Amino acid sequence: MALTGRAALLAALGTLPVGIWEPGWTGILAVNGPLALACACDYALAAPVRRLSLNRSGDTSVRLGEAADVTLTVTNPSNRPLRARLRDAWPPSSWQPGTEVEASRHRLTVPPGERRRVTTRLRPTRRGDRHADRVTVRSYGPLGLFARQGTHKVPWVVRALPPFTSRKHLPSKLARLRELDGRTSVLTRGEGTEFDSLRDYVPGDDTRSIDWRATARQTTVAVRTWRPERDRHILLVLDTGRTSAGRVGDVPRLDASMDAALLLGALASRAGDRVDLLAYDRRVRALVQGRAARELMPSLVNAMATLEPELMETDARGLASTVLRTAPRRSLIVLLTTLDAAPIEEGLLPVLPRLTQRHTVLLASVADPHIAGMAAARGNTDAVYEAAAAAQAQGERARTAEQLRRRGVTVVDATPDDLAPALADAYLALKAAGRL
Repeated sequence: MALTGRAALLAALGTLPVGIWEPGWTGILAVNGPLALACACDYALAAPVRRLSLNRSGDTSVRLGEAADVTLTVTNPSNRPLRARLRDAWPPSSWQPGTEVEASRHRLTVPPGERRRVTTRLRPTRRGDRHADRVTVRSYGPLGLFARQGTHKVPWVVRALPPFTSRKHLPSKLARLRELDGRTSVLTRGEGTEFDSLRDYVPGDDTRSIDWRATARQTTVAVRTWRPERDRHILLVLDTGRTSAGRVGDVPRLDASMDAALLLGALASRAGDRVDLLAYDRRVRALVQGRAARELMPSLVNAMATLEPELMETDARGLASTVLRTAPRRSLIVLLTTLDAAPIEEGLLPVLPRLTQRHTVLLASVADPHIAGMAAARGNTDAVYEAAAAAQAQGERARTAEQLRRRGVTVVDATPDDLAPALADAYLALKAAGRL
């Protein structure tokens, strides 16, 4: 039972102290006799809270930054009308800062034996699962002097998925893919290309592509054209260790890597390739295997949604062993990790030959645009020292990338905004060169 503001104001004007006791509640109000009677009647006419039936429906997933609507159905089985204020509590990260009070509180009136719906609009600010907390209902009497209050647990989960902001680049990458996929024939041949068709020879064509048998059957010289093979296997490997927790701009490195992996996954599945996902630090955090093209993207975003960086060093030997078990046949291994010198030289380089011996390896890393800004700064002593430190950091990354390239690894080092399209371009370049 709760005393409302209206009742408190009237009590302040009262003259006689009257005590009101109930099991579990004791209070003394300074009210006059008629006011005490009005309060008691108001309390008696308020609809009971504990007998209410509450159920949820609505969205169960939403992309980060978008809105999800969760509907709460309130059924009033009593013979008294429900006049209530309701608070639908969720974790703080379920709303943009400053909008929780407006979004989570509702007023409703439910006649006896009927039901009403209220909708809570969530807009999560972090990836992962958001679990509904308690629903608090305050039921008022007709005079608004007293109220009954109680809570209900109404479980519901809304999963905040990665935003996939790089999907805006997908149409342009698909256009390039169509050029490679036989609509504009590829004239170079590698281990990852297959025969497409015959056409007439034109000056400049590779003489190794001449089909002498077809030429003998006609009056012109015929050459074979080639197109990238389909059904290649691509394994996206997300490093969820300590280095993935570092923030670049407004997002962790892991989130930028996820966005790049999603764009590459969407592009490769359209190209007819098989795409799997592995997230690893010292154990497997997520694994997506054997999904059909139509199921791939939902599976990837759901697997990534709950991933968080682990504050531990990644076990490079365990990572290499897990990759080899996950991809037993020749594949393109896309490793989304750091280019920092220590983790690469002490962790990845010793086990790299095990990967490159069997697979094509592509390493993608998130670069900090602030470092480039520091390197260009001048004007005072502090700026010069910052520029020197930035130049040293850039030099270390360049040397680390060169070590990887000498061992046959394709390296993509780009800022968060540019990483996804740069990685897609690297994949298309490998496909065009027949290296998949």
